[in-house]
Amino acid sequence: MNLLASPERRYTLGGVLLALFLGALDQTIVATALPRIVSDLRGLERYTWIVTAYLLTFTVATPIYGKLADVYSRKRMELIAIVIFLVGSVLCGLAGEFGALPLLGDGMNQLIVFRALQGLGGGGLFAMAFIIIADLFPPAERGRYQGLVGAVFALSSVIGPFVGGVLTDHGDALIPGVAGWRWVFYVNLPLGFVALWFIATRMPVLSPLAAYRRLDYLSMLWFTGALAAFVLGLQLDKQVHPWSAPETFLFLGGAALLLGLFLLRSRSSPSPVLDLTLFRNRVFTTSAIALFLMGAAFLNIVLFAPLFLINVLGVSATEAGLSMIPFSLGTAAGSTLAGQLVSRFGHYRWFMLAGEGVVLVGVYLLTTLTPQASPGQVALYLALCGLGLGPTMPLFPLAIQNAVDVRKLGQATSASLLFRQIGGVVGTAVMGTVLAVTLMRAMPETTMAVSDMLEKGRQNGLAAIAAQYDSLAAELKEALARHDGRALERTLRKAKLPPVVEHRLWAAFNGTAAADSLQRFVAQQLGAVREQMLTQLRSGFAEAILCIYRYVLGLILAGFAVTCFIPELPLRRTHEPSQSLLR
Repeated sequence: MNLLASPERRYTLGGVLLALFLGALDQTIVATALPRIVSDLRGLERYTWIVTAYLLTFTVATPIYGKLADVYSRKRMELIAIVIFLVGSVLCGLAGEFGALPLLGDGMNQLIVFRALQGLGGGGLFAMAFIIIADLFPPAERGRYQGLVGAVFALSSVIGPFVGGVLTDHGDALIPGVAGWRWVFYVNLPLGFVALWFIATRMPVLSPLAAYRRLDYLSMLWFTGALAAFVLGLQLDKQVHPWSAPETFLFLGGAALLLGLFLLRSRSSPSPVLDLTLFRNRVFTTSAIALFLMGAAFLNIVLFAPLFLINVLGVSATEAGLSMIPFSLGTAAGSTLAGQLVSRFGHYRWFMLAGEGVVLVGVYLLTTLTPQASPGQVALYLALCGLGLGPTMPLFPLAIQNAVDVRKLGQATSASLLFRQIGGVVGTAVMGTVLAVTLMRAMPETTMAVSDMLEKGRQNGLAAIAAQYDSLAAELKEALARHDGRALERTLRKAKLPPVVEHRLWAAFNGTAAADSLQRFVAQQLGAVREQMLTQLRSGFAEAILCIYRYVLGLILAGFAVTCFIPELPLRRTHEPSQSLLR
C-alpha cells in the first residue's frame, strides 16, 4: 500500500495536529490559572514547580520518543503520548480534591507530580508531530505541512490565555463544587479523545526502518539524567540559588558527569538513545547550532515584551496580552508561508536567511524603544519578529530530515527539537540574570530601599512604590504634630529627601515656618519625589529589557551566520532510501 496515495493520510494529519494543539495549548492556558491554583492549593513557595516540572519532563521526553519511534511503530508511540497526556490532565484536575495522599502529600505536591506526568505526554506530542508528518510526506512536499505546526502553536498562544481566563473565572458554574481552574485541565479531554480516535482508527501502522531494534537502556539513563540535572540547575531561582550557589554547581556538575558517561557509553553501544554519528552530518550539526540560538532568541522575545509593556509603558495585563497577538499571528503567517514557498521552489536556506533577516529588523526596532513608546508600536515590532521567527519552526527540521538516513529520522527530528528547547532554557536563565544585574545597576543608590523596591516592582508592578511615599507623608505629619524630633529624624533618613525639603521641615519643627504652608510644601515635594521614583523605576526596567534585546540581537546575528553554512541539498521527492512499509 502506498501511504502517500491513501486517504488515511488526511485523517492522520488531522489527528496529529489536533493532539499537538492540545500540548501547545496547555503551555499557555495554565499560566492564567496559576494565581487561582495557588490560592486554592496553597504552597506559594512551590508555585514555580508547576511550570518547571512540566518543562523538565517535556524536555527529557522529546529525544526519548524520537528513539522509540525509530524502534517501534510511529502509531504506537503517538497513542502512548496522547494517553499519558490525557491521564496527566485528569490527575492535574483532581489534584487536592481528596486531601493529602500517601507519598504525594498535599494538593500542591500532587499537582507538581501530575504536571510532570503530563509533560511526559506533551514532549511526545511535540516530537511525534514532526516525525509522523515526515513519514506522510516526502521532503519536497513536507514544508507546507510542517508549516502548519507553527500555525498550530501560534493559534494556541492566541486563544490559550483567553480560554484559561474564562474557565478560571467562570468555570465554577459548569459543575457546582468544581473549581474553575480545574477545567483548564479537563478541557483537554474532549479534543484529546477525538485525536485519539483519529490516530487509533485511521492511521496506518508504519513499520520502523531502524537496523537495530533493541534499546540501550543505560545510555538512555545517562542521557535523561544529564538533561534533567541540566534543566534543574538552570531553573533554580537565581535570587535564592545564584550561579555560585552549591546547589547550582551540584546540578550542573552532575549534568556534566552524566553527559560524560553517556558519551563513553554511546561510543560502544550499537543503539544509543542519540546516535552521535549524526553530528558528522554537516546539515544536522549546523542546523542544531542555529536552532539552539534561535530557540534562545524566541523565548526571550516572548517573555520580556509583556514585562516592558506593563512595567515601562504602564498598560494592564489584558492590554499586554492583546499586544502580543500580532506576534502570534506573524509567527503563524511566517511558518505557513515559508512552508508553502519551500515546497514550491525546492530551496530552504534562502528562506531561513530571509526569516532571520526579518527578525533582525524586528529586534533592532525593539532595542530602540523608549518609555514614551506606544503599545501599538511594540505590537508592530513584535509582529515583525513573529513573521521572521515563523519559518524557523518548519524549515530547520525539514533540512535535517532531508539530509539524514530515514532509518534515523526519529532521532534526528527529536534532537533538532531538543536543541531548540535547550536553547530556550539556557537563554531565559541567562537573560533572567542579566535583568536582575542590569536593574541593580540602573537604579540610583540614593533612592529609598532600592533592593526592596526592585523586588516589589518586579513582582507587583509599580503601585507598591507609590504607596510607600503616601505612608511617608503620614509619618512626617505625625512627627511634626507631636513635635517628635527623633521620629522626624528617622523618617528623613528613610525618605532620603532633597536638602531643601529637609531644611523646611526642620524650620517648621523649630517654629520658624508656618505649619499649614509647610504641609502643602511637603506634600508637593513628596509627590515630586514619588513621580521621580516611578520614572526612575520605569527607566530602570526599560534599560534592563532593552539590554536583553541587544543580547537577543547578538543571538540572532550568530544564528544568521551559522545558517549561512548550512548546505543546500535538493529536496528529495521520495522517502529514500526506501519508503516506510505498512504492516
